[in-house]
Amino acid sequence: MKTRFELESGLQGETLVRKGMMKKRKATEQIRIAPEINIIKIGGHGAIDYGREVMHPLCEEIGEASRKHKLLVVTGGGGRVRHIMDIGMDLGMPTGVLAELSAKISEQNAIMVSILLSKYNGQRIHTGDLLELPMLLKLGILPVIHGTPPYGLYEHPAGNTMVPPHRTDTGAFLIAEVLGAKSCIIGKNVDGLYAEDPRKNPDAELIRDITAKELIKMDLEDMVLEPMVVQLLKDAVHIREVRIINCHKRGNIEKAINGKNIGTIIRA
Repeated sequence: MKTRFELESGLQGETLVRKGMMKKRKATEQIRIAPEINIIKIGGHGAIDYGREVMHPLCEEIGEASRKHKLLVVTGGGGRVRHIMDIGMDLGMPTGVLAELSAKISEQNAIMVSILLSKYNGQRIHTGDLLELPMLLKLGILPVIHGTPPYGLYEHPAGNTMVPPHRTDTGAFLIAEVLGAKSCIIGKNVDGLYAEDPRKNPDAELIRDITAKELIKMDLEDMVLEPMVVQLLKDAVHIREVRIINCHKRGNIEKAINGKNIGTIIRA
C-alpha cells in the first residue's frame, strides 16, 4: 500500500468526519470578532415594504440608537422576493437559482436603507466587508448589509419545497454567530412569535420565552421566523438567544438592545 505524503499537525491523517476526532484535541474558545455589536434585522415583508410611514421613523430610531450602541443593520427582501420566487418556481428554476434571484432583492433593500440612514453615517457593505467591521465601527460608520446568505447556487436542497431554506433571518443569525455579536434582534410586523397566525386568529397565544428544542417539538404550521434559524440556534457557540420584536413600535429596538423582553425570546 502506498504511503501518503503528510504534513504533521493535530489532524494528520484525519478524515474530518470521524465522530471521536475532537476528543484528542483540547476545546478552544472561539474568537468573538465584534462582541459589542447588535445585529438588527429589518424584514422586507415586515417593515421595508410598508414604505415611508414605517421606514422613516424606524430608521430615525435605528440612527439614534447607533449613537449609543454598535449596530449592524441587516435587510430582508419582502414582497419582491415572493414575486420572483413565484415566477422562478413556475418556470422550474432550481432552488439554488431561486436563492441567487432572492439575494438581488435584499441587496436592493440594503441600498435603500443605507441611504435612509446616511445622516447617521449609514453605509451599505458587502459580505466580504464583514471582517472589516471592527475598523468600520471605530470610524463611526453604521453598516447596512443584505441578509441573504451567500450560498447562491450552492444553496442546500429544500426538501419537500423549492423555497431556499437559508433566507434573510438565517443570514442575520449566521452573521451574528460568526461575529460573536452581543445580540441578534429580528424586527417583524407582529409582537413576536405566536402559536398561530395572529392575523387569522386574533386570540392566538403570544409565546414570550421558549427554547429551540421546545419550539421544534411544537411543529407549528407557520412561524414568523425562518425554521432554519431555530435549527441552527441549537448548535450555536456565541448566539444563545434570538429576539423577535415588533419594529413598527417606536422604542422596541432600544428596549431589546438593553435586554428587555418586549416580544419573544428563543433560547438555545
